[in-house]
Amino acid sequence: MPGDEPIPADVLTAVTEAVHDAGRRLAVHCQHAVGGAAAAAGVDSVEHGMCLDPGLLAQMAAQGTALRPTLAAIAADVPHVRGGPEGARKDWYLAGATIHGQLAAAAAEAGVTILAGTDTRPHGRVTGEIRALAAAGLRPHDAIAAGSWAARSYFGLPGLTQGAPADVVIYDSDPRSDLSQLDSPRAVILRGQLKHRLS
Repeated sequence: MPGDEPIPADVLTAVTEAVHDAGRRLAVHCQHAVGGAAAAAGVDSVEHGMCLDPGLLAQMAAQGTALRPTLAAIAADVPHVRGGPEGARKDWYLAGATIHGQLAAAAAEAGVTILAGTDTRPHGRVTGEIRALAAAGLRPHDAIAAGSWAARSYFGLPGLTQGAPADVVIYDSDPRSDLSQLDSPRAVILRGQLKHRLS
């Protein structure tokens, strides 16, 4: 929020190094330009990233820092904030939210790994985030990847390879041509077991 005290850059760097020394990953939520210190510190992912300095995107790509922009959730709040009281919070939110999609598209173009996340309830609405990523300018292929094979790869999970768990979502037609298909899978197979079939 506007006026919140940022975490000092040296603290972020020390925490990042300690987490990495323990063999773990660090995700940092930020919605202010000062949150860019987290990306500069080498965290593994930036959640939201609203108001992030585009000048950091090349560094994020080079060091493997992913961005989970939560576009759908941020955009959904814009009408509510627009109708709210004037002040620093409104100015901050609208300034960041109205160009957040452009930031996500620029990040993808710079080679940053984009992950689809919703940060909303009820859970299970990642398809809306994938569509928001595509609407922001990501190729449908890359938007779908953000919620499937690119995300699996980022978390160290195997894709469709020999001996890997059979985790598959099946559609009647290629969802890259029609993203609305994502809401109506023909079947879902999880670890080789059929979990859903559209009758």
